[in-house]
Amino acid sequence: MNTIKQQYMNLGISESVYDYCESIWDKCKERFKAIDDVSEHNQLKILNAMQKNKISDVHLTGSNGYGYTDIGRDALEAVYADVFHTEDALVRSQITCGTHALTVALFGNLRPGDELLYISGKPYDTLEGIIGIDKTKECPGSLREYGIRYGQVDLLESGEFDYDGIKAAISDSTRVVAIQRSKGYAVRPTLSVKAIGECISFIKKIRKDIIVMVDNCYGEFVELTEPSDVGADMCVGSLIKNPGGGLAPMGGYIAGTAECVKNASFRLTTPALGKEVGASLGINQSLYQGLFMAPTVTASALKGAIFASGIYEALGFTCVPDSKEPRYDIIQSVSFGNPEAVIAFCEGIQAAAPIDSHVRPEPYAMPGYHSDVIMAAGAFVSGSSIELSADAPIEPPYAVYFQGGLTWQHAKYGIIKSLQYLYDAGLITL
Repeated sequence: MNTIKQQYMNLGISESVYDYCESIWDKCKERFKAIDDVSEHNQLKILNAMQKNKISDVHLTGSNGYGYTDIGRDALEAVYADVFHTEDALVRSQITCGTHALTVALFGNLRPGDELLYISGKPYDTLEGIIGIDKTKECPGSLREYGIRYGQVDLLESGEFDYDGIKAAISDSTRVVAIQRSKGYAVRPTLSVKAIGECISFIKKIRKDIIVMVDNCYGEFVELTEPSDVGADMCVGSLIKNPGGGLAPMGGYIAGTAECVKNASFRLTTPALGKEVGASLGINQSLYQGLFMAPTVTASALKGAIFASGIYEALGFTCVPDSKEPRYDIIQSVSFGNPEAVIAFCEGIQAAAPIDSHVRPEPYAMPGYHSDVIMAAGAFVSGSSIELSADAPIEPPYAVYFQGGLTWQHAKYGIIKSLQYLYDAGLITL
């Protein structure tokens, strides 16, 4: 018997599930070459930035206390600025998550009387209370409480920007226009860098002084370019997603214009002190090495997403994107139409994890979400969604969102395991 097949069977995969998945895998291989080409391009881009900034072993150590003269932290921010082709960057362990990075960017660059306009529809659930979109979910200290108004333009049914709606919504008080690149908990296409660039050009022709912020979570290093290459004033993301390469233990980044980054730094720490303070506490090496590994890890996650789409669309489920569409982030959504399949899928992903594989995930009321959410994440870094993970709100259309995989081989096994759980539960037939 095939040695690899035996290994899968030793890990609880039935022969019928394995054979079905192998037939799908054969159809995916031709797409992987293009992914590897993008990964190679981005790997060389990061290498060039590190060499340009003369990174040495002295930069890999950390600081404590105030963090004054932390040359490793400062050099890392210079590397990020070069990778994203921006004037400056703020890359800090003190940024707790992607939502926090977005909050820092928004509060740092908005003032009472300004308007924040989202043009990619409603942002991710965790931002609702921060912005004050719905008064019933608003948190103390929200943007709305500080006199900052909110506007929203939904994407067209095609998933494209509504240019007429955007033009009509921009007013004299519009200060920041925000774009969420990835889908969040919405079954819609992810926005390409090309589409984002065209929209930014349109906005800047209306008013050059508008700040365009792109929530770049899950999209870094998926394409040859980033939103900052096509005019975004701020690109914002989390280090426990793509750019951390699975090695960053925490943190977030804001890459953009010098003015925007300075304003954000004043919000993160204090006015006047800004980027001058903030100890790195010995994690610089993980942040550097994680960034260096990020293109390879992101490529593995992309391969897993394509494989997942191929497996589930062949069974009749709606997958966004499908197995043949271009990829602009690492997230794969699969709409099952019932909660039992969503839960079984997540149980399978959890069972495939290197950490806590014995734990059974259950839906629960997570802070910041408007429905019960199930999350499968047996990760080395808690909550790291560049590692093999899946999550879903328990609500129609009962879609699960799969992402990550530090290696292609692990992503492949995780998807096969998810199918095994659905098969064992009698929720699918092969």
